[in-house]
Amino acid sequence: MPDLLIDVQDTIAVLTLNRPDKRNAMSDGLLSEIDGFFRTPPDGVRAAVITGAGGHYCAGLDLSEHVARDAEGTLHHSRGWHAVMDRVQGSGLPVVSALTGAVIGGGLELATSTHVRIAEPDCIFQLPEGRRGIFVGGGATVRVGRILGPDRMTEMMLTGRKYGTDEAVALGLAHYAVGAGEALPRALEVARQIAGNAPLSNYMMIQGIARIADMSRQDGLFVESMAAALAQTSPDAVEGLAAFLDKRAPRFR
Repeated sequence: MPDLLIDVQDTIAVLTLNRPDKRNAMSDGLLSEIDGFFRTPPDGVRAAVITGAGGHYCAGLDLSEHVARDAEGTLHHSRGWHAVMDRVQGSGLPVVSALTGAVIGGGLELATSTHVRIAEPDCIFQLPEGRRGIFVGGGATVRVGRILGPDRMTEMMLTGRKYGTDEAVALGLAHYAVGAGEALPRALEVARQIAGNAPLSNYMMIQGIARIADMSRQDGLFVESMAAALAQTSPDAVEGLAAFLDKRAPRFR
């Protein structure tokens, strides 16, 4: 069986991490398959859902691969992770995570590169690298650190603290808490809702908001105006206004 299962359901692609015997720990092969999907998503796909087989989302880096690398190899491997996580976050395709069980280390790095995160009650959110004598390398200092703040992330790594679902939602690591068995159905529902938006406005939200956070106040405001000018003069904006006035659902491209 492949490490990544891809099931296209109309405009939604469901990506299932498929290494259940290792709690979907991330191998180079699995990382490469995720990268390949987001490089060239199938035609007609307008949103993606990422989930894990066997009751877990992803337990992080497969440490059996990690120990075989020297310092230079680890540096390049980390930069490879960064490139893939950037592609997940910035390809322009909205991505929803259906979280169950372990959302640990690299699994949390993957989850925080997605745009909407839906968690079941059994989720465990953790960055255990500091307790193993290593350091995060897949982008956590940027993505998780910006959600939690550097102080809280430092404590999380120093102590190996585990957060449950309710705490994760309160902190922003997840957006929705749902019941057992409900993450994937809810993720599909949310993905379909997002896929019904205008493609250009979705693209602007994915590409613009995170970048604006990196800018100065005035630069961010200028880029916001540019994004607004492009989105609000598009054919979909005309259709959205007409649909509102006609009291009907919009029919976007």
